[in-house]
Amino acid sequence: MLHIIHKITGSFLFLLFLTGTALALDGNELLRQVDARMQPQSYEMYRKLINIEPDGKKKEFVLYTVKTGQDKMVALFISPASEEGRATLRLGDNMWLYIPNVGKPIRITSLQSVIGGIFNNSDILRLDYHVEYDAESITEQETTYQLELKAKSSSVAYDHLKMEVDKKTLLPTTIECYAVSGMLIKSLHYSKTQDFGDGLIRPSVLETDSPLHKGYRSLMLFAKLQKKEFADEVFTLNFLPKVNELR
Repeated sequence: MLHIIHKITGSFLFLLFLTGTALALDGNELLRQVDARMQPQSYEMYRKLINIEPDGKKKEFVLYTVKTGQDKMVALFISPASEEGRATLRLGDNMWLYIPNVGKPIRITSLQSVIGGIFNNSDILRLDYHVEYDAESITEQETTYQLELKAKSSSVAYDHLKMEVDKKTLLPTTIECYAVSGMLIKSLHYSKTQDFGDGLIRPSVLETDSPLHKGYRSLMLFAKLQKKEFADEVFTLNFLPKVNELR
């Protein structure tokens, strides 16, 4: 009976979000809906990451990425040739970098970046937002919801986020990322909504800029994002040399 009541309540909240008529909005429920629209629980995808310097110089990377559940992700470098075969693994708060012909994988942190530029490892190996953050408040605007999110632990890359969510699509448009001190670290901008198939309609471009890196920009372009199941073995240190076999 409780299960049925919970299911009915969840559906009712969801309908209220869609119509924008909720009397008491639930920020955490909205955040879960946002995550569900951004990506399946288990998937594969390709991404092109582009770092742009103030003089217009660019450096590009192509990654093949797989994820399962709430906290397991692997990203394999396909290009450039100098990076080919490198792979990163995330298990919860723990991250590793595998470099071919260099001993065992090495530990990396969320605030470091395996590609340089403004995107850090936490951005590249991002978990669902509701996994790492709690909604402290929600404000309803004419066309958007404004969410104030607080990190669940000190291990999360950003202490708090300000997320703008489109009312009609329940997709994020802009996210501001802050340090504990309240300093703005970077802003994330989602754009170019695309139909990836199987009911997944979400932004295909993520751009970031930072007041700490004036004149620099980084882009993340998403392609071939689709549901796919993977064995637990895929998300282990021993499997990192074999990630390319999944493609």
